[in-house]
Amino acid sequence: MMDKYIPTGNEFISFPCINEMNAGINDFTVLHMGYKGMLDFTGSAENPLFLPFVEIDGRSAAFENLVWERENYWIPAFTAKASGLALHGTVLAPIGERGFIYRIEAQNMAKAPVNAAFGMRGQWSKTIHSVNEDKEILGEMLTYHSAWNDAPVFDLRIGTPVLAFAPMSALPMQWITNKDDTGISYEGKYEHQLNAGESFTFDLYWGIGFEEVAAATSAKEMLRQTYDVLKAKTVKWLEARCRTTGDPALDKLLNVNLFFNYFFATGTTIDSEELVMVTSRSPRYYVSAAYWDRDSLLWSFPAVLKTDAEHAKAMLDYTFTRQIRNVGIHSRYIDGTLLEPGFELDELCAPVIALSSYIKETSDIAALEEPHIEKGVKRILKILDTKYNSALGLYETFLQPTDDMRVYPYITYNNALVWRVLTDISKLYANRWGNAVIQGLSDSAQRVKDAIYRQCVREYKDKRIFAWSVDACGNWDVYDEPPGSLQLLPYYGFCDFDDEIWRNTVAAIRDPEYAYSFAGKPFADIGCPHAPHPWILSVGNSLLCGRIEEAKSILLRAPLDNGIACESIDEITGECATGAAFATCAGFLAHCMIAALGVRQ
Repeated sequence: MMDKYIPTGNEFISFPCINEMNAGINDFTVLHMGYKGMLDFTGSAENPLFLPFVEIDGRSAAFENLVWERENYWIPAFTAKASGLALHGTVLAPIGERGFIYRIEAQNMAKAPVNAAFGMRGQWSKTIHSVNEDKEILGEMLTYHSAWNDAPVFDLRIGTPVLAFAPMSALPMQWITNKDDTGISYEGKYEHQLNAGESFTFDLYWGIGFEEVAAATSAKEMLRQTYDVLKAKTVKWLEARCRTTGDPALDKLLNVNLFFNYFFATGTTIDSEELVMVTSRSPRYYVSAAYWDRDSLLWSFPAVLKTDAEHAKAMLDYTFTRQIRNVGIHSRYIDGTLLEPGFELDELCAPVIALSSYIKETSDIAALEEPHIEKGVKRILKILDTKYNSALGLYETFLQPTDDMRVYPYITYNNALVWRVLTDISKLYANRWGNAVIQGLSDSAQRVKDAIYRQCVREYKDKRIFAWSVDACGNWDVYDEPPGSLQLLPYYGFCDFDDEIWRNTVAAIRDPEYAYSFAGKPFADIGCPHAPHPWILSVGNSLLCGRIEEAKSILLRAPLDNGIACESIDEITGECATGAAFATCAGFLAHCMIAALGVRQ
């Protein structure tokens, strides 16, 4: 049976791979500004980084009949049996803390006392630097006993410290460690006799930090506050942000993806304590730990905005400071420097669309005059001018919304976004910029809209449709991409849902003859060559363009990536086909469900 993972985390630490088969935690990740991405501290294929255990009379007791749930849609918890003990385990990454707590609660169901031991063992086999590709870090892995926690500290150094992690317990645990060619292995346990019917709770606190003191005292801070206090605080935070559709199955899908987006598409760097935005804090996603304007602002941002406006503003501030210098360029490191070159028009438009939605949602008009935001908007307009073809009245792009190479330079969807951006800016700054500037923006918006209807509408099978893209020589194509779909034109306000040209376009790309429609399959929605299966982004598009029942049917039946959005699903089984742990897509799915299903708090 393939392993199933249940992720969790907080601002500082992520757990992409909590294994449902053995309750082990394979690894943890942190975001690191100095290293421009993510550090992944990992166990081995045979031994996870953290594995809770129970011993009875000196022998390991296997966890049997493991059943998992996500408490408050985010806190992983399980029940199990182990040699006459009834177990309940919880992995808690408390809000605002540098670390996590693993709790094991046990009750002796037998009629006689048992000599038990509770603890954790594991192996730190390597540390990986992850930004799209994974590279093992060639640093020194150390472990030593520390008076700060009266337990081992695990310490990564590359000349100087990089990051340490350390356990702490209120109980006098026995610890052993060993270092060899496979890494550092460890075991810590506490022995306790359980009488018949007696219950016992074992809490192990793990802190992380720059070096020994920061890691150990992070664990101590949590221990001092206690598990119960920290869990209550975290539950209160989650309850304030979860939403309901009235359908428990849809509620689970919505909120799990809402929180996965929040904690895996944004995070706080461990070294500089800055909020950053990434595709995913999970190395299971194939281009993890880097920044895309489109992914973060068109997909992730709307879901955060609907649940935590303060966090959404911090996301905007990050965009208009760290990331604005290279705005519109394919992808960047978390410090804003260039990762993958190549201009993308939809990415240039994304910050303004996010800003406009923020102002509409919060009425925080003072944000428009903040120097970094106003300067960033002007920079976007300046770049936009360089992409304009006055003969066609359209704006060009180099890469498509999938990040793949364009066929023709003028993409209809992208130009509809330009219309939206010019319209939004003319309204946002109507009372702040001169009348001539505002009128010029308004006129430019109308010109691009007219140009789309003039240049991008073509006849296909005796009906007028929106071409996917065109050039200056009369070439055009019938095509669609889930990351930037023509289905979304009414959602962005470009046309009405009853626009005949738009309806013909949707019919064309959903026709069984269209190669990527997957019409007639058990899980049918639009795909594309980048991932030739139905995309979850396209299911979200369906929710936004009125195909609500069809989308709900897919979502209620598809396993996805253990309930979390992925790039694409198998058209027959509904299981993850590509792009597991796709955090920004999880955000888009949650946003689309909130927008389409009448969601309330």
